[in-house]
Amino acid sequence: MNEADHIKVYMTASSFPRNAKDWRAVFIRQLADALASKNIELTMWSPYGEASPLIHFDLRGGDAAWLSSLMNEGGIAHLLRTNKLKGIWSALVLLARLYSAYRRNKKTDLYHVNWLQNSLTLPNDKKPLLITVLGSDLKLLDLYPVRVAFRRITYKRKVIVCPNAEWMVEPLKTLLGGSIDIREVPLGIDKHWYEVIRRGDRSRPHKWLVVSRLTKSKLGNLFEWAHPIFSSNQADRELHLFGPMQEIIDIPSWVNYHGPATPQQLRDQWFPEATGLITLSQHSEGRPQTILEAMASELPVVASHIPAHSSFLRDGKTGLLCENIEIFNAAIKSLEAEEINVKIGREAKCWVKKEIGDWDDCAERYLGLYRILLTQNK
Repeated sequence: MNEADHIKVYMTASSFPRNAKDWRAVFIRQLADALASKNIELTMWSPYGEASPLIHFDLRGGDAAWLSSLMNEGGIAHLLRTNKLKGIWSALVLLARLYSAYRRNKKTDLYHVNWLQNSLTLPNDKKPLLITVLGSDLKLLDLYPVRVAFRRITYKRKVIVCPNAEWMVEPLKTLLGGSIDIREVPLGIDKHWYEVIRRGDRSRPHKWLVVSRLTKSKLGNLFEWAHPIFSSNQADRELHLFGPMQEIIDIPSWVNYHGPATPQQLRDQWFPEATGLITLSQHSEGRPQTILEAMASELPVVASHIPAHSSFLRDGKTGLLCENIEIFNAAIKSLEAEEINVKIGREAKCWVKKEIGDWDDCAERYLGLYRILLTQNK
């Protein structure tokens, strides 16, 4: 028995994958499973899904049906983009349901909240709070009423805010003030990604992969930049796009669009035979999990030069960063040389294994912070 055995954690999240084939919020299930394996008492307020039997789901009064409907509609962020009034109403309903859930769980030792907005209706019970913050939370904090509400729930409470990427620390300090304890906590990577064996006999056409939700900001300049070297060279290379259509996107005929793919499909079928992963996202996000999974698989990454990528990809060593179409085209061609491809892939895997690790490592990082919060709260 260890020090963490008697910690009662109440975790909230508005997304949770239904099963192994569900691509949505997989990291929440992986984090919850890893924490439950540490023998803490973990109670979840989130959509139901296949998870460790050690996890207790706390859903009442129609919570399960409402959360399931919300996920089917793409979540609040998607609704705010496509139907603003419905998105605002859904956000208010979410907060109301969380308000009730927090107040009926009086025996918890601390709260672990995923996404900052889910913390805004916490009770004034002074129980410690850890918030996992992703890139979308930064945009939310630009709203003055949200900052006011956040100050209310953090008043006289021990709080640690945990962005999943180092580049987010300074913006969060500016938005939240210097009194809030902000610590980067990288999410983990499923061990299966480290076990991917890339095929050494890859032959043409070179298969390039894009794994992304289909929105304009997530795709960025993909079609414009890729057109010169993919549209007229099908014999040499192919572009394969995976992900759910969350905005109306006109996909060019030279792009092979497959719809959403499960992690298992990517690990077993696509990553082993691919030449590399492309992400030209301009979206505000922490540290993209898909990039880390590609790196763990020794699959080289070509990425847009934004903080979410440049904060951990070492250009020319663990990946290639692109600021314009000329650099992008050169990056694609250079990684089609086997020696360069293998070298960058191996460097990427070494870095991610050392700096990120797996979900067990991630759970240990959070457990350390739980102990700090509980010690400070005595």
